[in-house]
Amino acid sequence: MLRDITIGQYYPSNSIVHQLDPRVKLMTTLVYILSLFIFRNLASFVVITIVLFAMIKLSKVPFGYIIRGLKAILIILIITAIFNLFLTPGKPLVEFWIFKITQEGLKNAGFMTVRLTYLILGSSILTLTTTPNQLTDGMEKALRPLNKIHVPVHEISMIMSIALRFIPILVEETDKIMKAQIARGADFESGNLIKKAKAMIPLLVPLFISAFRRANDLALAMEARCYKGGEGRTKMKPLKYKKRDAITYVVIAGYFIGIIALGRI
Repeated sequence: MLRDITIGQYYPSNSIVHQLDPRVKLMTTLVYILSLFIFRNLASFVVITIVLFAMIKLSKVPFGYIIRGLKAILIILIITAIFNLFLTPGKPLVEFWIFKITQEGLKNAGFMTVRLTYLILGSSILTLTTTPNQLTDGMEKALRPLNKIHVPVHEISMIMSIALRFIPILVEETDKIMKAQIARGADFESGNLIKKAKAMIPLLVPLFISAFRRANDLALAMEARCYKGGEGRTKMKPLKYKKRDAITYVVIAGYFIGIIALGRI
């Protein structure tokens, strides 16, 4: 399960998606997420599906590698579908005991499951095709106008970058701790869901200790290198828009307008 987490991991490739400016990819992901919560009909769903699979194809990231990330949220998907299925009022389709499945509940369950699934897949493309450094630079450059109202843009971008870097590190650390405890007789596989959850509790203490130790080491390393924030710092590779970035912006705008138009039909 831990090895199936793809958010925060980078997949090196030479695709056109990898070569796009990180600001373009951030804007594309934002528009894509907004479109997921705008679509209301089958036509919008078809368009979003085509765009998603086209982006996966262009990224040259193996589809199986991206799909692997869904295993980590499978329980969340199931719970979301059940809640929408049984707790949405409307025209009843099936009734048994205290449970009632309505037409609106069935529709909402399907839409919410699809939205969460597509949300994870689309977000995974962003992190799989963009390094943490590129994400930091792109976010800082895109939010730079907020510096005029004293928003610490560089610090916020740095925090996001560090958080993304720590995801695969903590996953690897958790895997090591689990293997060490299994070697000492711990059992994480047998029993029902509640027992498996209780078996995970002994992992938390060493994991938190390891996380705080790594955070402290990182802080000491930044201080040793005289890190004082973003003011006055320059970039080794300044971000510059290219022709493909302008074309992508046009495509994004057309896609978003099309989704809004389809939603009104």
